Amino acid sequence: MIERRNEFGQAIGPDVPDWTARELPPRTIMQGRTCRLEPYEPRHAAGLFAAYREDADGRNWTYLGYGPAATEAEFRQFADATFTSKDPLFHVVVDEASGRELGVASYLRIDPANGVIEVGHINFSPLMQGSVQSTEAMYLMMRRVFDELGYRRYEWKCDALNAPSRRAAGRLGFSYEGTFRQAVVYKGRNRDTAWFSILDSEWRHLRAAFEAWLAPENFDLQGRQIQRLEDIRSQAR
Repeated sequence: MIERRNEFGQAIGPDVPDWTARELPPRTIMQGRTCRLEPYEPRHAAGLFAAYREDADGRNWTYLGYGPAATEAEFRQFADATFTSKDPLFHVVVDEASGRELGVASYLRIDPANGVIEVGHINFSPLMQGSVQSTEAMYLMMRRVFDELGYRRYEWKCDALNAPSRRAAGRLGFSYEGTFRQAVVYKGRNRDTAWFSILDSEWRHLRAAFEAWLAPENFDLQGRQIQRLEDIRSQAR
């Protein structure tokens, strides 16, 4: 990139011509082949609670600032109070074949003026962890951000000690940017926050890799992947 300077000799960034504020994400369904993402409604609560009950020891909730709920009534009260906000904007991942609720993810820290948005509050039940649906759900959320809404930056943040989340960010194509030390206090303990991002300039390459990985021909008769997402991305480069 050519370095630019203003009339005072100070380094400045490149112009962003014709930039205008983006739209807020709509509360509409994102449809995929193996799953769909539906904006949370109270009707989803029972199915989500049943899915989260598959996590018998509650470890899914370790790095979240809330939960787990002991009863369906407690979960419903929590979900109806938390998942109905505008920011975070929660979506429920629904299995396309069975119609079962599998987990949630949200858009948050939505910044239309600068075209920046974060994905977070990801809580995928054991029914979808490591599944095609877990990857397709993340792809659908990215596609809305970049292709439908034209945002410039997509963020992923997690507890720096959350190794599975860090691995997932890398697998999905996010770039690690650094760690904010002592960023948050939650559940009575410290959190250093690891930051990751995808830029709009990177999305075209990542989208092609996602679509190649998600294609039915990338899976054998037992539903096992033939090529890893990371390998497809590397080969494309």
